[in-house]
Amino acid sequence: MRPIARNFLLGVLAVVVLLLALGALPGLLESGDPYYLTATPVGADESTADHRSGAVDAANLSERRYEYTTAALADATNGTGYADPYWRGPVGIKGAFTHSPFDELSALRTNYPAAADGDAVFVRANASAGESVTFYRLNVTQRP
Repeated sequence: MRPIARNFLLGVLAVVVLLLALGALPGLLESGDPYYLTATPVGADESTADHRSGAVDAANLSERRYEYTTAALADATNGTGYADPYWRGPVGIKGAFTHSPFDELSALRTNYPAAADGDAVFVRANASAGESVTFYRLNVTQRP
């Protein structure tokens, strides 16, 4: 192999490794302020009929796509549920390479506009289990 071809391949390999590190490393860094996706149960008097009818069905949410949302809903068995913390980096570079609760809420607001209420989204759980339907208000907070 010619030296120029070898150097080119080593350069391409270095770029690939660097890009992979940029994609994986920010998710492992716990720098910045912690943010929690919270699922707070709401009563019938705390939400409008439009929000209740347009609420997202939790059974339709994938654990892989909405990991923070499903974790907060699973933790909300006896009150307010919290997902694992997400540390937002101080510079903002981390957000471009990692999945965050902000991304999930944005996707839910976009896909289910009737369930959105400002920065929050309404979700209903137990809708298909034959139990009483529970409504939750999802939002991002800095304190658990």
